[in-house]
Amino acid sequence: MAKTKVNIKDVAAAANVHPSTVSRVLNPATRSMVSADVATRVQQIAAELGYARSSLASGLRTGRSYTIGVIIPDLSNPVFPPVVRGIERTLSAEGYIALLADSDNNPKSEQAIFDALKARHIDGLILATAHTDDSLVSECIEDHMPLVLVNRTTDDQDVTEVINNDELGIQLAMSHLQDLSHTRIAFLGGPENTSTGMGRRQAFEQQGKLGKFEYRPERVFSCAAFTEDAGRTGMQALLAADHSFTAVVAANDLLALGCYDALAEHGLSCPHDVSVTGFNDMPFSDRMSPPLTTLHIQHDELGVQAALMLLAEIRDPGMVPNTITLDPHLVVRGSTAAPSD
Repeated sequence: MAKTKVNIKDVAAAANVHPSTVSRVLNPATRSMVSADVATRVQQIAAELGYARSSLASGLRTGRSYTIGVIIPDLSNPVFPPVVRGIERTLSAEGYIALLADSDNNPKSEQAIFDALKARHIDGLILATAHTDDSLVSECIEDHMPLVLVNRTTDDQDVTEVINNDELGIQLAMSHLQDLSHTRIAFLGGPENTSTGMGRRQAFEQQGKLGKFEYRPERVFSCAAFTEDAGRTGMQALLAADHSFTAVVAANDLLALGCYDALAEHGLSCPHDVSVTGFNDMPFSDRMSPPLTTLHIQHDELGVQAALMLLAEIRDPGMVPNTITLDPHLVVRGSTAAPSD
């Protein structure tokens, strides 16, 4: 005999409350309307009876799908999985699920993904792929789609952002190298059409304008992507242009890993010949050879805050866009040392 499906009335009868009370308790958005004791009791009884809230039925009542689109640029980049976990955990606690898509850093793919997500009636979008001039962001604004950018910003767009303090991060890396007596420092940046690529390079150049080190334009190179291969190519270009530097600040950890490759190909060692710093403290940075000195960013908190801000926008469409900036901290490991000459 088939097992009878438990409904809200069954839970209400067992908890000795009205069905509307059960409905409020099982909806994260209205749970606070019920006393904590009653909410706890109803949730326990619902779990014991095996009641499962139907997001489809709830969506029909509220006009929501309880799904959120999340587009990231490169799932193979170890930085993003912990950010996504923070997003998913936060959304799940509020009754939402995340539809995750990897654009592979391709604007055409991003547009196709966004169109597909809209067809599935997502309630909002978390975007980690934004460029400084991004048509997808403009489209979201025109469509009144709740939107939060994570780890990226755009030019002249009024949108909520959860980002890292890139300027502080570069300052911390530079101060560390200067404390080690490095004065000839190179910079390996990311794509100029991203806020992380542009912002971290500008922070490096600002330190040069302040006379913090011996700044030379030929010691600055912007890579086409935030990848190990791009870092290897960029480091080779730096070495070809001016091989007198004793340290290099890389705009992310994958670029730093590419620096290791290029140095080895040129018969140079890190940190004896060239010290290297990264940015992000991606998982396993401490297991590189040598372990990477880098800026630790709050991966999980980036995801948590992005999800919370998006949920707030969904509940209050008139909310004023906001920027949350999270500070990194320097993690010193074996890839940096005093210059040998």
